[in-house]
This record gives sequence, structure tokens and C-alpha cells, in this order.
Amino acid sequence: CSGKERLYLLSDFLSAFLKHSSSAVFDLLEDYHNLCLDKVEVLQKVVQRAGASSRTAGVRWILQQESSTWRLMTSLYRDRVQSALEEDIDMTSEKLVVEQLFQRDAVIRQGQLVVDWLESIAKDQIGDFSDNIEFYAKNVCWENTLHALKLRRRGSVGLSIPLVTELDPDAPLRQQRPLANLDREDDTRLLKNLLTLIRAGMTEEAQRLCKRCGQAWRAATLEGWKLYHDPNMTSGLGRLTPVEGNPNRRIWKLCCWSLSEELDRYERAIYAALSGNLKALLPVCESWEDCVWAYFRVLVDSLVEQEVTSSVLLKRLITKEHGEHHHVIQRLVILGDLDGLMEEFSDWLSSSKPLPSHLLRFMTHLVLFYSSLGIALKEEVCVAVLQSYITLLIEEQQSELIASYTSQLPTALAVQRYASYLEGVSQTEQQRRALHLAADAGLDVAAVTQLVVEAVRERDGPEFTPHTHTLETNTTQDDQKKIDVIDWLLFESAHRAEALKQSNAIMRRFLAVQKHEAAKAVFSKLPADSVKEVQRQWAGLQPDTPLPAEDLNAIREHRCIQAYLEAHEAFSDWFSHSSSAPQKPVPASQAKFTERVANEMRENEYQVECTAWRGRLQVLVDEVKERVYQVLLFADGWMINTPEVRGEVSERSLQMALLRSLCVPRLSFLLLSVLTSSSRHQEALQLADVLVFSKEDLRRFLQKIRESSLMLLDCGLDALGYT
Repeated sequence: CSGKERLYLLSDFLSAFLKHSSSAVFDLLEDYHNLCLDKVEVLQKVVQRAGASSRTAGVRWILQQESSTWRLMTSLYRDRVQSALEEDIDMTSEKLVVEQLFQRDAVIRQGQLVVDWLESIAKDQIGDFSDNIEFYAKNVCWENTLHALKLRRRGSVGLSIPLVTELDPDAPLRQQRPLANLDREDDTRLLKNLLTLIRAGMTEEAQRLCKRCGQAWRAATLEGWKLYHDPNMTSGLGRLTPVEGNPNRRIWKLCCWSLSEELDRYERAIYAALSGNLKALLPVCESWEDCVWAYFRVLVDSLVEQEVTSSVLLKRLITKEHGEHHHVIQRLVILGDLDGLMEEFSDWLSSSKPLPSHLLRFMTHLVLFYSSLGIALKEEVCVAVLQSYITLLIEEQQSELIASYTSQLPTALAVQRYASYLEGVSQTEQQRRALHLAADAGLDVAAVTQLVVEAVRERDGPEFTPHTHTLETNTTQDDQKKIDVIDWLLFESAHRAEALKQSNAIMRRFLAVQKHEAAKAVFSKLPADSVKEVQRQWAGLQPDTPLPAEDLNAIREHRCIQAYLEAHEAFSDWFSHSSSAPQKPVPASQAKFTERVANEMRENEYQVECTAWRGRLQVLVDEVKERVYQVLLFADGWMINTPEVRGEVSERSLQMALLRSLCVPRLSFLLLSVLTSSSRHQEALQLADVLVFSKEDLRRFLQKIRESSLMLLDCGLDALGYT
């Protein structure tokens, strides 16, 4: 199956899944079946040319198995859904299976009533049975044989008849040797009485008799008829309760049947009654009631065994079969063992060997089918299957399919998974298309894009680590990713408020490490009307209500950062201009007249350039001063929330406080340097009226002020610049 054909099938399955509603699940299964069948027919022609051993033949077989499984599920679940009115029982419990059988089948129910009636009659006839058997009850089994063997071992008496040499329950049959005569007579009498008790429905009394006679092993053989039931599978209780019945009941029945054809008359009849062997049971029936009892008991027994075999035994035998993935799925689907199916899926996904893409697609749509029926499966396994399939789609670059399957995950996980996928989408048109598909699939696009931005923004770690001395201020490749990630929030104007908040957060980090160019790049990403757009959207929603404090503070912070960037840009312009002063021409030595004239012309041009340069420099100094003062005198304080959110001590507020402690002194020193180098010392001194510093910054600032004061004194003025 070529890559193109495989991708075509992936797309077709999604189309079929989206086309049918949850109420048309069987139409969906029919479409799945037909899609696989069509592909099988195409591949069959290729196999005929390439041979049965080709890789295509293997893919054809996989799709053929999948097609068959979809058809099987259509048949089974159509019947199961239509039979939903029946009680939901645990098909692993023989007891529950038989109880359900008695509830729905009048024949077996009435047959059991006949058996119960006949057994009650027999019970009334035998009376107090214990009074009639105490005369031979012993605590030791086969005590006469045991006594004879002890005498022989001591050499006291010889034995004329070869008795058994061992006394385990199987010894007479295994060694083909008899017991002592008295023991054989006791056994015959015991077996006849056991049969009488069983005929009266008193099996538990028969077991107690066996124990009193020292034959606990025989009591155990009468125990195996009990139907198996594990209440822990359905109780939902927090504690374990004992398991009932015999989990190997079928094997016990087969052994009883075998014994009913090998042993003596009464023992044969006992095991015949337990195994449903009518032929071995009838010879001991002495009355019409006994015969009717035998027939009805065997009838009920056969119907019960048939039901158990078809529901429970099938499960036990078939679970021992191992095979290809699709065979395992088919087996568990037939049995309705969804827990087992989930366990298999979990094992396959955790295997080091990657699953075939067709199988993973099949598993995914199988899980989605059960979900559409409202059948509860193990959520962690379903999520793992979907996650694996989404990973496959990403690897296959099936961008048109990813959103639909991601939306099938739990909401929070779906947002996280799709955001993780979007981090790798870089082209603008692909980003726009991915968000459109997400919206169509019902994903929370706002939450997705916010998570994308936050993931990229905090990729270096959530710590906010400002540095007063940064070695590298150039924009790196990782920085550029943080800049470009804002694009995710700009496709829809409805996300403009979030774009403001996220861009502020990114710029805070850049400003902390003095990456001003990167911060300006983020700022320039936002449309110029972003603040007005946020206000307009809110006015459309709540025309008579002011913006929430969170949005107001985001707008304010945006303007704070704008003021800082403008101030820093003004300083950069000043620094660039101040570093490009006109170069004074060097006059030529021993110049002739023409050369002297040329020197004078160059000198005049230099003076003109210097005048223009100084004039421009003073304008730039004024520009730096104005921009820096806009930061220093920002209304209600630069990088301070207004209105304050009462009781809030957020990471954002801490970062803003750190930026104030870094950026305000930084700008102040820049302005001080500009004013000092321009000999505007009196204006430099006036900075002290508006600044508040830490002790270290204050020490540095006062040192700079001292230098300006000395310069003013040298000019004949006082220390503050006055005459």
C-alpha cells in the first residue's frame, strides 16, 4: 500500500466519522467496512501481479481482516443494542449466566421445579437419615484395610488375598487391587446412602457424611458442581469478597462423566447424576419417580451446560488462543470483553515495536465507535490510543485531520495536545488554516493559542532572571521564536486583549536582559489600533461598564513599555549621532595657492557641518530628555498597576517591580550621561528632584552629580549652576 493510498484511507475514515452522527453508528460501521473492502479489491489486483509474498499482500490481508471485523461488529452490536432491554450480566460468571437463563427460559425453569418437587418427596421419605448411618460411621477411611496392612508390615499375619498396598483414594483403581471385605461392604453401604441423599437434593448432607466417615476427599468431589461467580467483578465495593463456586467446573464435569462409566454401580450413579449421564443413572432408578427425576435432572443439567458452554466456556477456551492483532480484536469483540480489549491495546502501545499505521487507525476508530455508543472504556487507554494516532498524523503531515481527532480527547488535554502541535507550525497560511480547522472541530481556539504563546514564552524556564550586565543583547534564534509566537494571537481581533497581555509578558523578559531590539520587534507586531480594538470590543459587550482591571492594567503596561522603548530609541539616536561628528580636514603642507583655497573651502564646509551636527545633537538631547522624563514622570508611576488589584501578589506584579528597579536607574544614568556630555550640568543636577534610588544606585548617581557640580564651579558658577 503506497504512502499516497495510505494517506487517502486516513482521510476517508475521518470523512466517514464526521459524516455520521452518533445515532447512525451502524451506517458508520458499514462505511468503514466498505472503505476497507474497496481498498482490498484494489490491492488484490496488485497482488496478482506482484505475487502473494509481496509487501502489498501483507497490507491487503490486514485490511481484509479489518473489513471483516467491521462487518462482525455491525452484526454483533446491532443485535446487542436491540437487546439492550435485557439485563446486563457479567458473562464471566457462570452463576449469573444460569440465573439469567432461568429467568428467560420457561422450559428449564419448569424442569427445575419438577426436579425440586421429586427431591422434596424423596427427602420426606428418608426422614432423619443420620439415625440410620451412625452404626458404621468412622473417623478413619478403610480402617480394616489399614489394620491388615499394618499387620503385614510387622510380619504378624500373612494375607491370603492381595490387598492394595497404598491407601490414597485412587489406589484401588490404579493398582487394580481390592480393599478388605469389610471396607468394601462399608463403601457400598456408604455410596448407596450418598446416592439416596443426592436423590433427595441433600448434597451438603452427603458431603458431611463423607467427612464423618473419614472420606473428606469424596466430599470434595461432590463440591465441584457449584457455579463459578466472582462478586468482586461487579460489586464495586472497596473490599474483596470471597469467590464462589468452581472455576474449573467444566473439567470437573468431564471427570465425573468419566467416573460414571468406570466405577461400581452406586458410585457410577452418583457421578452420573452430577455429570448428566442418563445412561449410567437409569440402572439405579427403582421407581417411576426415580426415573422422572433422572430424566428431568439430566434435561436441566444439559440446558445449563449448553448455556454455560456457549457463553462462558467459549470465553475461556478462546482466550487461550494467540494470534495476530486483528484475531485478538475479533475474539474480544465476539466475547464482548472490552476490558480485555483495552488491556491488549495498552500492551501493544507500550511495546517497543511500533504499531502498523493501519492497525493504529483501526484501533482509534474502534475506540471512537464504542464512545459513540456510550460504552464506558478505560479512559487512560482510549486517550493513549488517540494520542498515538495523532502523533502518527503529525508525522505523516496530515494537517487537515489532526484537529478532528484531537477534539476527541478530554477538553484540557485536547487544548494542550493541539497547542503542542501548533508550536511546530511556522508558515503564516498554515497557522491560519490550523486555527480554522481547530474552530471547526470545536476546540477552544483562544485557550489553544494562549497555551502556544505561553509554552514558547517560557521555554527557557518560568524564572524571571534580570541581569544588570548582559553579555549578549542581540536577538537570537530562540528570541525570534518568542517574537513570532505573538502571530498566533493576531489572526482574530477577538484575541487582541490576550495579545496585549502576552506581548507585555514577553517584552518584560526582553527588557530585563536589555534586549531592546527584541522587545521593539514584539511591540511592532501588534497592530497600532490594538488598544482601541480592546476598548471597542468591550464597549460592544458591556457598553455601560468600564474595562476590567486586568485589561486596564494590560493597556497601561503596554503604554509604559512603549514610553521606555521610545526613550531608549531616542538615546540610541543620540548616541549614534554623537559618535559621528564631522572629521576636521587636515591642511596640506607647503600648499600652493590653489591648494590653500581648497583647504579653506574644506574648513568652511567642516564648520558648516559642525554647526549642523551640534544643532542636531542638541535637538536629540532634548528628545532624550523628554522621552526619559515621560518614563520617570509616568502618571501614577511607571510599571505600576492602576487600578491595583487588592490582595494580588502575582508573578506579573513582581516582574514589574523588578523592572522598575532596573530600568528607571538605567534610563536615569543614560540621561545623566547625555546631559553631562552636552555640558548641560544644571539640567543634570535637576534629575535629583525626581529620582529615588537604592543605596548603590544613589552612590553612583551622586558621584555623577559631583562631577557635574565640579564642572559648574570651574565655569564660575556655584555647585548648583547658579551665578
